[in-house]
Amino acid sequence: MAKPTLYGIPNCDTVKRARAWLEGQGVDFDFHDFKKSGVPLPGLERWLAAVGWEALLNRKGSTWRKLDDAQRDAAADEAGARALMLAQPSVIKRPVVQWPDGGISVGFDADDWARRIKA
Repeated sequence: MAKPTLYGIPNCDTVKRARAWLEGQGVDFDFHDFKKSGVPLPGLERWLAAVGWEALLNRKGSTWRKLDDAQRDAAADEAGARALMLAQPSVIKRPVVQWPDGGISVGFDADDWARRIKA
């Protein structure tokens, strides 16, 4: 059976909670570390198609707050947001999960995830 792949950064609190939740449910999953392995371009394209760049771009995190106005302004459309996400993976809302059925989720939602692992 295919396993979900969780994409994120290991020291992110939400990613830690999400990984602990999956482990607590006995779900075998793969973890892709943005810091070590970068953002996979085919994956990013799938995520953008599935959820849209606005949902994927984390405008609340510390990485976004550290950007200068020109960098933020450049991320005002899908092409600019894609370029920023590739250059600075920490601006991607985490975690991103690719589920075995091909579905994509962004962020941690235990109720949604419980439905997905039972499906």
